[in-house]
Amino acid sequence: MAREYSRRTMITALGTGSAMTLAGCLGSGSAGGPTIRISGGVGPLPMVQVWADLYSETHDVNIDVSGGGTGVGVSDVLNEQVDIAMMGRNPDESELDQGLVAVAMLIDTVVGTINVDNPVYDEIRENGLTQEMLASIFSREVTNWGEATGTDLDEPIYVYGRSDSSAAYKQWGEFLGGYTENQLENFADGNFDGDQPVAQAINNDTLGISMNNINYVYDFNTGDLEMNIRPVPLDIDGSGTLSTDEDFYDDRDSFLTAVEDGIYPAPPAREMFLAAKNEFDEKAHDFVEWVLTDGQQYVRDNGYAPLDDDRLIAQQERLAEVA
Repeated sequence: MAREYSRRTMITALGTGSAMTLAGCLGSGSAGGPTIRISGGVGPLPMVQVWADLYSETHDVNIDVSGGGTGVGVSDVLNEQVDIAMMGRNPDESELDQGLVAVAMLIDTVVGTINVDNPVYDEIRENGLTQEMLASIFSREVTNWGEATGTDLDEPIYVYGRSDSSAAYKQWGEFLGGYTENQLENFADGNFDGDQPVAQAINNDTLGISMNNINYVYDFNTGDLEMNIRPVPLDIDGSGTLSTDEDFYDDRDSFLTAVEDGIYPAPPAREMFLAAKNEFDEKAHDFVEWVLTDGQQYVRDNGYAPLDDDRLIAQQERLAEVA
């Protein structure tokens, strides 16, 4: 159950920032063709919408895309309410047992987020935080920014999480050491439904910390840092400071290069999937086949890392098996 909190109840005005406007129900396509219905994860949603727009320009098909989270998309597709589910994680065994079939489409990632006006932002930007410290913060073992950064600051840490069925939150929990979504929700000071309100909470709170998909941190169009939200650099080797190789957060392009090169770990980097029940029908298959061929050229420019060649070939072969 989602929890209600009195602190930051004024965080109700959402929708500032280019990527954030994509979190609702979107559509594209021609007036007279068949319709492909897609729902699911908000992480892949911006890229899938770009693909839908491009595909419908050259094909006689309508494509309706909506968010709601990976869990919503899986439920929709298994109940035959949509043709394709967007997933921000691997299918689990229970979903596969119900006939879910999935192919990977791209790589997205999750990053810790704080406000640029956080009183220890300069220290965090220079030194980063280790995986162990992030786990201590999100599990509430460490509740003070001074303790988190080894400074004299005496200010509380406010942790924000997700209340929806979020694959990103699940991956973040795995990265922190195996916490479940429910555990992270119970630790948090406030939980929100979707990336957009979480990003807005961090944008408004100089003492807050959370996690977001990178397209809610960097501007969707320019790749520059967005609003007051800043990524938390990861001190990967635990040295207490960021090495040159670990310092890649100033723009999205540098960050994606680190993901592609395997410097930024997985999780929280993660493959994202398109899924169907039992098989992709003809119109859905043709769209997914295009995504895995011509559509891949648009991935990097829209804030995601493409699959490597071997993985892409494997997914094309997998699609052929479930068509």
